Amino acid sequence: MSFTSSARPFVLLIIGLALGGLGTTLFRESLPGSAGSPEERAQKLEAELKQARNRVAEFEAEAGPGGRDRKRTMTDGMRGIAEKIRAGQAVNPDDIFRASQPLMRDLAPLFDRMRLKEERRMIDSKAGELARKYDLSPQDQVALRQWFEEKSQADAQRWTELIGRDGTRLEDIVRASRDVRPDEGLEKFMEGVLSPDKLTGFKAERMAERASRVQHEADMMVTRLDSIVKLDEAQKDQVFATMARSSKDYDPAMVLEGVSSGTAATPGTNRQEAVLSALTPDQRAAYEVERHRRYEKTAEEMRAIGLTPPANWDMLDNDGW
Repeated sequence: MSFTSSARPFVLLIIGLALGGLGTTLFRESLPGSAGSPEERAQKLEAELKQARNRVAEFEAEAGPGGRDRKRTMTDGMRGIAEKIRAGQAVNPDDIFRASQPLMRDLAPLFDRMRLKEERRMIDSKAGELARKYDLSPQDQVALRQWFEEKSQADAQRWTELIGRDGTRLEDIVRASRDVRPDEGLEKFMEGVLSPDKLTGFKAERMAERASRVQHEADMMVTRLDSIVKLDEAQKDQVFATMARSSKDYDPAMVLEGVSSGTAATPGTNRQEAVLSALTPDQRAAYEVERHRRYEKTAEEMRAIGLTPPANWDMLDNDGW
């Protein structure tokens, strides 16, 4: 069972609260155009902001009396954003996120309760699976659940700090949610529980799970780049190896076709530049033309609703490199 999706509902809720009616448009590669005059677009935005404020009012009931001051702060921030758009000034997605951040700090306990409900269900499932597969004793099962719960609390603390920290960007939220690993470090715990034979099997299974994630991520990037500039087989192998070695889940002990054993990503290397270095000059030129075309299309559609593309926009990876 994969744990990486457990944070997604909460990330979507946070982004939805931050951006109101605009939130879902910020992470699409292309946005639906908005026809009409600037006045009409401003009226549409005001209606969306009103919907967002109504949603905030619902959450305020959970936040308690202290949430009211935060709500006023957020309302003032959203009003300022609407005024900037009416004046023809561009607004960055992070501006909207920061306007909502004070209230989100107060709503952190609510988010945490929702996260715990989902995560406990997943802990029950994973703990039961491990107990069955490796015939864990009742004492070991209790210890395993305690390990999961302590890991969950530590992750929650880091998440809350990220949400409330000055300077946090939407990109940081998305990256953090993508890198969630509630079972990270489980191998160390199981070393004190399993017999040598069972531990060998457990580690092999864990390595296979991680290798599958690495394979999927690398294959996805190869496919995306190949659709823009046709890659030959040698280039596909080079891009795949670069993507695999730079993955969070990569381990030099993994056996992956096209990746030499014992190699690792070069520290400090920009992954995008490493990937593009596999291209010929003509391919890089074609890549830049297509990148510019897609960026201008995205920028035009976002300008229609008063926004600017994220600073890290990239057509190969919507999460940014």
